[in-house]
Amino acid sequence: MKADIHPNYNLTTVTCACGSTFETGSIKQNLRVEICSACHPHFTGKQKFIDAGGRVDKFKRKYGI
Repeated sequence: MKADIHPNYNLTTVTCACGSTFETGSIKQNLRVEICSACHPHFTGKQKFIDAGGRVDKFKRKYGI
């Protein structure tokens, strides 16, 4: 490897929008994410279905379901 061309690898604090924090390694000092394993539906088993503007009802009326 060539000397002095690689970025410094630091211990990084990752902060999620839900408030959870954890540490990992990265070239950035601090990271902010919108979703993490503590609040992601795939890992928590809780799925949220949001009917945006009545689209489901509009579909059901259109096709007579």
